Amino acid sequence: MRINIYYGGRGLIDDPTIYVTNKIIEVLDELRVETKRYNLFEEKNGLSLLPKTLKECDAVILAASVEWLGIGGLLTQFLDCCWLYGDKEKISQLYMMPVVISSTYGERDAEFTLTKAWDTLGGIPLSGISAYVDNYVDFETNPNYTLLIEKKAEALYRSVSQKTKSFPTSTTAIKDTVNKTSSLNLTPQESEQLSVYVSDDKYVKKQKEDIEELAHLFKEMLGSSAENEKEEFIYDLKKKFHPMDDFKACYAFQISDTNRTLVVDVNGANLNCYYGQAENADVNAKATHEIMNNIVQGRMTFQRAFMSGAVTVKGNFKTIRSFDTIFTD
Repeated sequence: MRINIYYGGRGLIDDPTIYVTNKIIEVLDELRVETKRYNLFEEKNGLSLLPKTLKECDAVILAASVEWLGIGGLLTQFLDCCWLYGDKEKISQLYMMPVVISSTYGERDAEFTLTKAWDTLGGIPLSGISAYVDNYVDFETNPNYTLLIEKKAEALYRSVSQKTKSFPTSTTAIKDTVNKTSSLNLTPQESEQLSVYVSDDKYVKKQKEDIEELAHLFKEMLGSSAENEKEEFIYDLKKKFHPMDDFKACYAFQISDTNRTLVVDVNGANLNCYYGQAENADVNAKATHEIMNNIVQGRMTFQRAFMSGAVTVKGNFKTIRSFDTIFTD
């Protein structure tokens, strides 16, 4: 048996919620139950990935510290991620015990919020622990409170091991209707993969680049003709051409996925671009159509493409570097 604990507090030393969860872990350890605690304040950059961890356990403990109002933002975000990316079939089999310790008013409301949220997710909420603590030292040293915590931990163990049944609720009846409001009909595997993308800080930037690339591709497809295909990249290179005095070089770019070679012949102020063969080129390069497009459009320099290995090049390094100087926006 495994039980995961998701702690939504700030991790303060005097937080009695930490004491309660530690005491629960001690009891479960004696019962030979494997436990794993996730401190959400340490996982805040990867909350969308945490619903995956629900697949590893038989029950969960949602631990909240009420410092002024409600369960706090981190637990709310975690539950949002469970709704968006969690495996609902797995959640429907998971027991949940709420643990709410308050230093102000509202522990019962917070416990109800956690219970209602888990019920809406389709899981099985159990009776939990909710308490108001004015002095954490008195609370932690009180043997009566310790006994109550131990009894709750034992009750959790019995409920999970015996697979205790619960009465149906109205939430169960309307859950299918609520689920229909989702605009995406994803499988658990697709939801899990989407959570990985969402957690990546570079995701939005990459999406923009992909959209830009697709827009350019479709523009080329819609406006393409035999003549336009022959002039691909040539117009942009001529537009970006900034001649250098006494500079002469011939570049041959073999575009691997189109089996075409673009020849760029520079002679002072004269530029000759064409598709064909150049037997005595000063620089011979091999790149994919996408990389060549990035170079011509200015999204990547020729030197950077060469240094990163995106382009294989044979030729003088000085001549390679000069390409970015004479073809620039």
